[in-house]
Amino acid sequence: MGKRMLAVEIAVQDVQGVRIAVAEGADRVELCSALGVGGLTPSAGTIEAVVAAARSEGRPGFVHVLIRPRPGGFVYSTDELDVMLREVRFARDAGAGGVVIGALDDEGGIDLEITRALVDAAGPLDVTFHRAADVATDPVAIVDVLAAVGIRRVLTSGQAAHSIDGLPTLAAMVERAAGRIQVMAGGGVTVPDIEALAGVGVDAVHLSARRIVIGTASGPGGGDVTYDATDVALVRATMAAARGR
Repeated sequence: MGKRMLAVEIAVQDVQGVRIAVAEGADRVELCSALGVGGLTPSAGTIEAVVAAARSEGRPGFVHVLIRPRPGGFVYSTDELDVMLREVRFARDAGAGGVVIGALDDEGGIDLEITRALVDAAGPLDVTFHRAADVATDPVAIVDVLAAVGIRRVLTSGQAAHSIDGLPTLAAMVERAAGRIQVMAGGGVTVPDIEALAGVGVDAVHLSARRIVIGTASGPGGGDVTYDATDVALVRATMAAARGR
């Protein structure tokens, strides 16, 4: 029996990233900004440009947009919900194939009111619940809740710093999901981890596959001279491992 093949989602921040992901055969991208803080919603211009780039490569629906208005947790106010709803509608109208959301209540459960509102705003788009799952009180029990409200997949490390250390929880989530919702392993995933992750039954792996680029000095107020870029060699190695080659 051959090795089990996994879907691959690459977190990207720009047009070049999506072009690499398409060329190397990834299944989709999560488009975000500020990967250094776990990712935030990208700009309107970035969403439009990346969706256009994917379409030009014959991959409509390839781009899934992260909806996260700020770092610092996943309990949101009414004003923040309003912003997220606007972002979901913009991503949908811009031609994204999906959105990536996540909201918790003060007790560490799924915020059903916000989640339902965002799913409704997404309409026909795929909806992924992001790593807010990894700070939920009971990551296995939330699988039932997410499946019931129309979430397509949940991104999780199994509540570990690195997915490879969360294998028991990932396996329990897969068992609980029973095919109703996809479980996608993400969080510190490396290429050597992929075989073990496939072994516990996850449907997909998610990673940023990035390298650090040293730019030019930008002067006072310009921030760090380094920035992230998608690494073609790492994406290629990820695809080979996920496809059992």
